[in-house]
Amino acid sequence: MQIPSIWVLTTIGEIGDVISGGTPSTAKQEYFDGDIPWLTPADLSGYQDKYISQGKRKITKSGLVNSSAKLLPANSILFSSRAPIGYVVIARNPISTNQGFKNLVLNEGLFHEYAYYYLKSAKQLAESMASGTTFKEISGSKFAELPIPLPPLPEQHRIVAKIEELFSDLDAGIVSLHKAKEQLKTYRQSVLKWAFEGKLTEEWRKKSQPQIEKNDKSVPKNQSNHLISGISGSDNLPEGWKWVKISEICDVVRGGSPRPAGDPKYYDGKIPFLKVRDITKDNNPYLITFEYTIKEAGLHKTRKIAPNTLLLSNSGATLGVPKICMLDATMNDGIAAFLKLDQRSNLYLYYFWLNKTKELRNINMGAAQPNLNTDIIKNYLVPYCSFEEQSTIVSEIESRLSVADNLEKTIDASLAQADALRQSILKRAFEGKLVPQDPNDEPAEKLLERIKNRLNR
Repeated sequence: MQIPSIWVLTTIGEIGDVISGGTPSTAKQEYFDGDIPWLTPADLSGYQDKYISQGKRKITKSGLVNSSAKLLPANSILFSSRAPIGYVVIARNPISTNQGFKNLVLNEGLFHEYAYYYLKSAKQLAESMASGTTFKEISGSKFAELPIPLPPLPEQHRIVAKIEELFSDLDAGIVSLHKAKEQLKTYRQSVLKWAFEGKLTEEWRKKSQPQIEKNDKSVPKNQSNHLISGISGSDNLPEGWKWVKISEICDVVRGGSPRPAGDPKYYDGKIPFLKVRDITKDNNPYLITFEYTIKEAGLHKTRKIAPNTLLLSNSGATLGVPKICMLDATMNDGIAAFLKLDQRSNLYLYYFWLNKTKELRNINMGAAQPNLNTDIIKNYLVPYCSFEEQSTIVSEIESRLSVADNLEKTIDASLAQADALRQSILKRAFEGKLVPQDPNDEPAEKLLERIKNRLNR
């Protein structure tokens, strides 16, 4: 580790006391629900603040006395040593921890926030010094051996000030990036909404002036222009569009599952058997892979579908997700299929259902397990137009969503770069490259010598 000449390379154990935590017996209620804050690594999952006052639980004085937990003073550095290694916070007040921490109580004359940021940067180093079979853990002795570059005390303060200045700018940028991601999410929803209001093809209609004949099979004659089952739809459709029930343009059927589930008589054969997980595992419009199979004996207990069949998950928390199956397959009862649908409408209706996913999940069926029966699907109203315009709408949707996807990839790359930049800032800080050295500062070697002399008295 290359450091400036007025710095000194020492170890964690030489700049403070390493103290492990502990857990009072959970069999004794009198050890808990006291007034002493008690932390576990789980309390730091997703925790972003530098300081912490308490976790989810507290222990009593008798719980502290009758366990290996210790009461740590304010400004102690709390470092999670397992499950996972590397969470770091500073105690705002006296606090205790469980055995999942190796805590550092700094000696007088050192800046606790400097040690905090250093340990934030030392996660990978600590992990490399850990051991264990079930899970990795860094022991107290190994934690004490962690090297730490020590600058003069005034420079410790300057380094922390510079880190926080740069992190503040970085955090502001990250907030903006996350806001942009949320705006993209809203934009995608708006694109789908505009598509089925005819807004994406306004210019197309003006240029092409399509004349839709009354007997055009792409718009059924027995169309519906009213509301059905409380499902909302606007009557203000573009010229040539009609409201139609799904059941007017296809047959809606549900899959089936051979029972009992997993019975080797029916399952693990060569015939693809689709489950909701196959429909919801990714955002690709097309389903080309499968995870489960059945045997010939199970065919009479399920439903077969041909390639280019539009599907919709209709059960569980992930109901309302569409997919176009490109396989000869069978499907379970958590999936609905649209049979005898003109395949020219597949993508148009795929995006229609994608636009309705949230609405479908909000339909209260009065059951503990969300379940969308086929009658509701059959009665759903679709704003239907000519196949030519449907194709144009799909192209407009995919063009806009492609731009949004590329923007999101750029944002994700920037967020990854921000994380890398944060690590780079910390690396430069502890190499002595973040702020200039002041020749008037007392060399860190003297500071460390003074600390050792104080401890030996």
